[in-house]
Amino acid sequence: MQEVLHNPTQNRYELHVDGGIVFADYVQNGDMLLITHTETPPILQGKGLASRLVKGMLSHIRSRGQKVRPLCSFVAEYIERHPEEQDLLLD
Repeated sequence: MQEVLHNPTQNRYELHVDGGIVFADYVQNGDMLLITHTETPPILQGKGLASRLVKGMLSHIRSRGQKVRPLCSFVAEYIERHPEEQDLLLD
């Protein structure tokens, strides 16, 4: 299984799979990450890859003691469906 990678030079998290890269862009503001956009290439959609990306991304953010503000609707809906991740939301 592929690992979610943090690419700080491009301000995004990536999941490299055959057929492309699934990614989530962010803007860092202190200890908070504004998650602005996720993208899955059309050929890879419907396989749960974006959810896997978000899960790995949130795990990494948690390990760094940071918080998130999801501006991307996919990430906001993911966190809403996963109560165990809601402590990462900026109050």
